Amino acid sequence: MIESWRWYGDLDTIPLSDIAQTGATGIVTALHEIPYGEVWPTDTIAARKAHITDAGFEWVVVESLPVHERIKRGDGDLSKLFANYRQSMANLAANGVHTICYNFMPLLDWTRTDLTAPVAGGATCLRFEATRMAAFEIHMLGRSAAEDDYPEDVRAKAAVWFQQASEADSEALLGSIMAGMPGAFDRYDLAGLRDALSAYEGIDRDVLRSNYKRFLDEVIPAAEELGMRLCVHPDDPPRDILGLPRIVSDGDDLDWVLGAYDSPANGITLCSGSLGANPKNDVPAIAAKVADRIHFAHLRNVAKDPDGSFEEAAHLEGDTDMVTLVQVLLDEQKRRRAQGRADHLIPFRPDHGHHMLSDLSQEMIPGYPLIGRLRGLAELRGVISALSHAS
Repeated sequence: MIESWRWYGDLDTIPLSDIAQTGATGIVTALHEIPYGEVWPTDTIAARKAHITDAGFEWVVVESLPVHERIKRGDGDLSKLFANYRQSMANLAANGVHTICYNFMPLLDWTRTDLTAPVAGGATCLRFEATRMAAFEIHMLGRSAAEDDYPEDVRAKAAVWFQQASEADSEALLGSIMAGMPGAFDRYDLAGLRDALSAYEGIDRDVLRSNYKRFLDEVIPAAEELGMRLCVHPDDPPRDILGLPRIVSDGDDLDWVLGAYDSPANGITLCSGSLGANPKNDVPAIAAKVADRIHFAHLRNVAKDPDGSFEEAAHLEGDTDMVTLVQVLLDEQKRRRAQGRADHLIPFRPDHGHHMLSDLSQEMIPGYPLIGRLRGLAELRGVISALSHAS
């Protein structure tokens, strides 16, 4: 497997020189400074790749080439947006970058209610607290149908939290939820979020699926011609949120995605944390079923609570059997190698880490600390080495 590291370019406080000390050889990055829907210029891609190569790495995965919200909504004439997406793909391929991770989550990317939840020993982690999310939706945002999305006990606790919360508490909650907005654009206040959500009125699961299939129909043929692989990232959290449908949340959803356009170019980013937050998901079993279409892996773990809350666990702790999952990926690599595929190695990265030690005193992107991810990478490296030796 290819040990990789997510790097946010000029937005990242962790330089490539520090990442080199982790032992990772691949970089996962994007041109986050380019607004959604615009073409990624060839020269800008080339400059980013040269920066990465000069530091001793390979740019192994684009994460992400964002899908514009208008495409997700099926809003108006989309021909230019689809053309721009295909041109960006062509420009990436011309620079030797052939794997694109993306998501089809409406409006929000990953969503958490606490960016600094305490864990044993003094570190902190990302946490999704059902009570606080309910308080946000019902009492702060005032979404009319939100009460139907939460059980009575969670609604009661949410009311208590909101009554006791200070203005600073409410601002911190909004800030945590907005931290999951992808890239460098579109952070909302409450009024702005209400307006953004209103644009999705009438878009249910079936409509979103139809819009997603249209996207696949528009871009996968181009990916096939370019020798590229696209891999969708599962929903995070894997449930409807803010009244928005989520359609990449479990094994059945992944089956639908792969069947919507049956092509090796239409694949999966296996995120063990996103899938692992859904209580009904057996992540190793899902991975085994879609193994031939896994083009990239995010390896992390979560610990779930009965009320729907969850938090980031250490990579070898939490609810997902990481050893079994890694074995699935190694078995798939072996199968690809037997087929004679030169691209049999699966790039992975340690996803989300605890903020610990010197991470706590430095400004870092939430969920993407240096020491916490280094710990995760070291643990995963040990699992991979032991399983590879045993086989």
